[in-house]
Amino acid sequence: MIDIALVIAIVSYYTVMFITPGPNNAMLTISGLKFGFKRSLPHITGISLGHALQVSLICTGLGLILINKPEFQMILKWLCFFYLIYLAYQMIGSLKDYKKDTGRPLNIYEAALFQWVNPKAWTIAITVASGFMPLEEKLWIAVVFTGLMSSLVSFPCISLWALFGSLIKNLVSNPKLKRSFEYFFALLLVSTGIYLILN
Repeated sequence: MIDIALVIAIVSYYTVMFITPGPNNAMLTISGLKFGFKRSLPHITGISLGHALQVSLICTGLGLILINKPEFQMILKWLCFFYLIYLAYQMIGSLKDYKKDTGRPLNIYEAALFQWVNPKAWTIAITVASGFMPLEEKLWIAVVFTGLMSSLVSFPCISLWALFGSLIKNLVSNPKLKRSFEYFFALLLVSTGIYLILN
């Protein structure tokens, strides 16, 4: 049986990591602002399920084998970096016509796939695989446990960011304020990318 202390520890870790700023939460805030909370639910669900799958696969050991290869690390780093820069570029001007019904939020599959180029998602998954797996249990139980806990904790945590975006939708009408939001979240993505390359 999985120790309650481990459950508390992994829930605490997931909560801190999922509720703090990062690429997913920056994108969800903009999605909530542009499309509202209800239309952002597939995006939220995709992140939650996508990361659960990611952490589960890494916890099988296959992910850790790949991560320990320097060539794979370098390719992954630069892939994540360039994609974050691309997202930051896309974010500038994204709120220009946010009250018009233009564009669409990410669907479940797109949001799930994004986790594989999201450096924060990789960090969470690797940390869980190396420090929070119930090693006394069978592998499949440990894998299901870490993935399930990821999904259960991430969904409410990241939902808050989409909800925040939807709640301030009517407040962000000033062009300067809209531009400030765009630059803030774009800068968040760029700084994440730079940190990734330097570490």
